[in-house]
Amino acid sequence: MYDIVFDTVGKSGISRVIKSVKRGGVYVQIGGSSPLSTALGLLWIAIMRQARVVSGVATLAAGDMAFFKTLIEQGQMRTVIDRRYPLNEIVEAHRYAEAGHKKGHVVIVVNSKP
Repeated sequence: MYDIVFDTVGKSGISRVIKSVKRGGVYVQIGGSSPLSTALGLLWIAIMRQARVVSGVATLAAGDMAFFKTLIEQGQMRTVIDRRYPLNEIVEAHRYAEAGHKKGHVVIVVNSKP
């Protein structure tokens, strides 16, 4: 379970949200759209105070990237990378990501050396 979950696609589903976020944690949905049942479930989670739910369009303020860089360098923030694909396998990477079973980020490696 995680203290904070960023959902950039909006396809997690309510049961995955409940299983992924620690009680008192934060679930952030910054992209995509949820079906009405998921939206109502997220509202229920917030009302019951299981987790704080934040939704909307992400914007960056001055200094945000530097703040995130510092958190990463200090080991206070980490990301989960599920798979890496070279650029020439981008179609397969999209297929994998769109299948809905990934457990983290799918990374496209643009400048890889043989």
